[in-house]
Amino acid sequence: MSQLMISACLAGETVRYSGEPLESVDPRVLNWLREGRGFLFCPEVEGGLPIPRDPAEIKGMGGGEAVLEGSASVGTEKGESVTGAFINGAQKALALCLEKGVRFALLKERSPSCGSHQIYNGHFSGTRIPGQGVTAALLTQHGIQVFSEEEIDGLAELMS
Repeated sequence: MSQLMISACLAGETVRYSGEPLESVDPRVLNWLREGRGFLFCPEVEGGLPIPRDPAEIKGMGGGEAVLEGSASVGTEKGESVTGAFINGAQKALALCLEKGVRFALLKERSPSCGSHQIYNGHFSGTRIPGQGVTAALLTQHGIQVFSEEEIDGLAELMS
């Protein structure tokens, strides 16, 4: 069986920055969990951030890869740096994935941790740009295939 890491918010857990659950949960996510094929993880919470928390975005060019390299940061709308928490959460996610032999991760698109194709531009304007979040970038660097909830059909094919 394929072991799968799933963003906890995608299963309806109240771990998002707002403390609110997502409006809908794909039933395949719940099935994978019931079957023991996946586990939930929130890198922001595991990195030490509270629920609720101030919205955060990656500041600087290069997305999550640049944060990991030290040439970009993650900050809140109020100007607080939360870079350390994002890196810590990403490292914990990677360690758990390596320990469990995880090949795939299903992560929340547009998140500064979990975005796999899009993140916000760092100006809290709602503008989306191409890029990965910190956790998505670290997992990708280590050969773990990252999917967003918008790509769940492709993931489902691989999980069958």
